[in-house]
Amino acid sequence: MRISSSTEQNLAEIKEESRSETMASPPLTGKLEFDVEIDATPEQFHHLFAHNPHHVHHTSSEKVHSCDLHEGEFGKSGSIICWKYVHEGKTKTAKHVLEFDHDNKVIIFNLLEGDLLEEYKSFVVTVQTLPKKNGKGSIAHWIVEYEMLHDGIGHPESMRQFFIELTTDMGAHLVKDE
Repeated sequence: MRISSSTEQNLAEIKEESRSETMASPPLTGKLEFDVEIDATPEQFHHLFAHNPHHVHHTSSEKVHSCDLHEGEFGKSGSIICWKYVHEGKTKTAKHVLEFDHDNKVIIFNLLEGDLLEEYKSFVVTVQTLPKKNGKGSIAHWIVEYEMLHDGIGHPESMRQFFIELTTDMGAHLVKDE
């Protein structure tokens, strides 16, 4: 079968248009990674977030109103918790299923329900707490992975700032009596 040169040219133009449209579209998935240095030990920070998230509101009451256990046990993988928090001046909710690697001080929050799903198809937050090299305090290493519902949605930079401030508040609270 032979294709005429005009048909070949039309096919080439269609392919080129398709390629340029694909290249012009921003990716809908993204990843933010950042570190927050705190004076609390990795064990203190991890223990509070993993085993006592319902106490986090004591450390940062302007940001976190509550954390309720919906299924499972605090500190156990597969447990489901629901946060009530304030973001950009509005009270919001986030229901997560949790995964833990206690030996490596890792917590993964996989969003099931909540306000963030109005803009994001998926939203997974991982925090690992590592000792500082000088031995005093720790570094909370955050990874936020997300998929936007459409290209009109922005990257969650304000959530990064929320996590930075929350981590700082939690760290300060954990060492305030030392």
